[in-house]
Formats: sequence, C-alpha cells, structure tokens
Amino acid sequence: MKAVVQDRYGSPDVLELRDVDKPVPAADEVLVRVHAAAVNAYDWHALHGDPYVARVMAFGLPRPKAKIRGRDFAGRVEAVGSAVKGLAPGDEVFGEADGAFAEYVCAPADVVAAKPAGFTFEQAAAMPLAANTALIGLRDVARVRPGQKVLINGASGGVGTFALQLAKVYGAEVTGVCRTRNVDLVRSLGADHVVDYTEEDFTRGGRRYDVVLDLVGNHSLTALRRALTPTGTLVLSGGGVYEGGSLLGPMGLFIRRQLLSPFVRRQHLLDLAAKQSKENLTALRELADSGKITPVIDRTYPLSEVPEAMRYLVVEHARAKVVITV
Repeated sequence: MKAVVQDRYGSPDVLELRDVDKPVPAADEVLVRVHAAAVNAYDWHALHGDPYVARVMAFGLPRPKAKIRGRDFAGRVEAVGSAVKGLAPGDEVFGEADGAFAEYVCAPADVVAAKPAGFTFEQAAAMPLAANTALIGLRDVARVRPGQKVLINGASGGVGTFALQLAKVYGAEVTGVCRTRNVDLVRSLGADHVVDYTEEDFTRGGRRYDVVLDLVGNHSLTALRRALTPTGTLVLSGGGVYEGGSLLGPMGLFIRRQLLSPFVRRQHLLDLAAKQSKENLTALRELADSGKITPVIDRTYPLSEVPEAMRYLVVEHARAKVVITV
C-alpha cells in the first residue's frame, strides 16, 4: 500500500510517499481502507519532534516511533480482529490512530465509530482529534452552562471552529478571537462577538468571561486571568501550531499553571488533556447528524501532497481543517 513515511525529524521534506506492507489488525483492532484523513497541529509537532521533551514522553528518541504520519481518518472497514464486536467489513467509520496518511490504517476498535450519515468521508475525517478536543475542553473540563460568557482564543482553527459551535450548543454567549481574514467565518459559525486580535488584545479590553478556552498559548497566565471573572475558569490547550525549536513549547505554560494554581483561590486554572474514546465520537456523530456541528474545510490535498498540506497548515495559517483525500 501507499503511505507517507517519516524516518527522521525535520521539515516536511523528510516525508516520503512509499510502498509499505499493508497492516494486519490485532484481535482488538479494525483495518480501515482510508478514504480521507486530516492534518492537525499534532502532526506538525510529531514531524519536528517538538517540543523536544515530547520526544521522550511520546514521539520517540532518537527517531519517530510512529513511522507513518497522520491520526484522523475516515473510511470503510476492511477487516476486524477476532475480539471486535459491533463493527463489520463494509461499515463506514471515522476515528483516530497513528498511521492515517496511508491507504489502510489499523486502529483499536474502541476509538472507531460509525461516521455521521450525512457527511462525506472528507467531512468525517476532519472531526476526530479537533472536535473531541473541543468537546472535552468545554463539556468535561470547563463544564460550560447556559448563559455563561465563553471566549475562545483561536476560534478559526481546527479545534476552535468546533469549540465555537459546541459552546453555542451548550447555551453560552460566545466570543471568538481570530485574525482579520477569519472574522466573517467565525461570525458565520455563530459567534455572538468577534475580536480581531490584530486590532484588539482581549486580555486588555475590559470584558470578563466565565470561561476562557486558550488554544493558542500566546498570552501569559497573568494576562489570561485578567480576562476572567473573579470565579472564572481558564482552560489551557497546547494544540496550537508554532515554528518549533523549543525545549518545552506550550508545556511551559502548563508548568507555570501548575505552580500558580495552589495560590489562586477563586479562579480555576485547568489543563485540557484530550483522550480518544468511542463514546465521544458517538456523541459528536449525533451532534453532526442533528446539524448542530459541522466541520469547516479550508483545503484538500491528495496523499502525494501531504508535505505541501503540512506547509500550508503552518506557513499560511490555515483556517479550520486541511484534509487529505486518499
């Protein structure tokens, strides 16, 4: 099968489209014929092995543990392991697993779900990592309630576009922060207010929010806390894209949060740690089927142009999702 392979850390130039062996599913896995995949900030960080500490914790030393890039996928089940129940060859599914930039991927059955019925494979592939991160950040970490004022810093990105829609589903009054060219997009997704960060710093604007979901990491904790109400909740996510070359990257902000939290009495400073689950994918599918959330796709690229897709994600600051057609 064809797959996008990475033997060493570096720029998108290290990625190669090669013929590799078709994977064989373990007892608890399914083999999926990939029809579409999606590019995430995670893929960029894994490509560079950045921040460097993540090489020890996740990506691998001295070379990448996962040779085939990509995590989000949508396609048809080709085969199932002996212990898998509820999935069968021919089922249209979506999910998240290493190795999605390929014609076939093996994934644990407990992180694969039936894709939204009305969605194309490209739309379904845009959802798993980004929409799941947004769901966990707002529903489980911030516990957003109707009537709360929620600000999303990075509202035009992959996670941000889903977070904005989910916050509206939960009944919040939503402010989205983005650059000028994305103002209309953020407003079209239901934002009640839009802050153009090239014109205004939301941490100095005087408005206060019950929840701030920070998907960018470009402000200090002191600045972010200024934007909170006295009992507000700050949720930090390290999923943003940056040029790299750092020891800790966004993890430095998490460490400072951990050090500061014991001394903060009324405000809540929390980290967003997303975890894959079939239950969350099912919840997202139901929201998609009911028309409450929909992915925004900026561009699509064929499998042979994954390096170009990765560059576009970062250099051009892609809005929402970049999708790979297989």
